[in-house]
Amino acid sequence: MSRHSSRDKVKTTGPAGKLAGHGVSGPSQRQLRVAEEIRRVLADIFARVEFRDPELVDARITVTEVRISPDLKHATVFVARLGRSDIEALLPALKRVSSFLRSRLSHMVRLRGVPELHFQPDTALDYAMHVDDLLRDPSVARDLED
Repeated sequence: MSRHSSRDKVKTTGPAGKLAGHGVSGPSQRQLRVAEEIRRVLADIFARVEFRDPELVDARITVTEVRISPDLKHATVFVARLGRSDIEALLPALKRVSSFLRSRLSHMVRLRGVPELHFQPDTALDYAMHVDDLLRDPSVARDLED
């Protein structure tokens, strides 16, 4: 006979009824809304504002995505350069102007606190082009036909 009774079972659901220990399925609607608003405002700032930082003077930067933490205190901003793939060289300059960008965001987005901005290069397009090149390779195309 088992030494564990049915009342000794481990609780497998959390407070919201989801399995305990398993991550949330994704960002909340509020996170998505705030992230999209921040993306839109930052893209507008990058399009209109001329930065004093010499590395950013002629840089055409686009904001492809923003992911925000559940507490809305940190935002990861994915950036790319239009027509170029050397965005990583500009990350230190973007970090230097992040306080200026947060100041601009505070005037344009209605939030209690403007999140801290963390910049990351967006490599999704480069990866998609690499996969496309692989699929167009004659040896791969031959294998796909079989």
